[in-house]
Amino acid sequence: MAEKEKKCEIDYSKYVDAATRRIVYGCIGLVVTVAVVVFLVWAILHPHKMDFVLQDVTIYEFNISQPNLLTSNLQVTVSSHNPNDKIGILYDRLDIYASYRNQQVTLAHLMPETYQGHLEVTVWSPVLTGTAVSVEPYLTPALNEDINAGMVLLNIKIDGCVKFKVGTWVSGCYRLLVNCPASIPFSGQFAGTGPAIKDQLAQQCAVDV
Repeated sequence: MAEKEKKCEIDYSKYVDAATRRIVYGCIGLVVTVAVVVFLVWAILHPHKMDFVLQDVTIYEFNISQPNLLTSNLQVTVSSHNPNDKIGILYDRLDIYASYRNQQVTLAHLMPETYQGHLEVTVWSPVLTGTAVSVEPYLTPALNEDINAGMVLLNIKIDGCVKFKVGTWVSGCYRLLVNCPASIPFSGQFAGTGPAIKDQLAQQCAVDV
């Protein structure tokens, strides 16, 4: 009788081990499949970052009217080129502003949402302003020195979100950071009473996505 009971006993551990192996192999297969798909998409589409160029800057006003208060009024022309022939780019919630020595000196201007097709070029010409913007105390003598030297280095920066479009598929949001240096020639403190200063730059910008 005891021998019959032993024969009826079932070793469930081997079934558990088999099920565990199947789950593990399935997960590994899924990860490998996703990795292969991502690699093939990258290899076929070969995505490239967009190219940004600061075309020109026009200064209407840029001076320190009171200690540590900077007033500025300028218009910039920025272009973007999509180098991809199979990927569209959706520019979403892009803020553009001017900075001087790593401090923002104009209000952020929200640029319109824009879709950029394959190999297309898009141009924006926003006006950037800042009235009596409080700046760090060290910026006042630094700006006066730069103006007296005849050259002021501004940075036109863009911060926002981009999405990529392939066919009907649209990616999630990727943060876009653009930094365009602009060396502006000055002759004396420019208070907006004379003609505007326009500088043609065609300056390549640093792009981080």
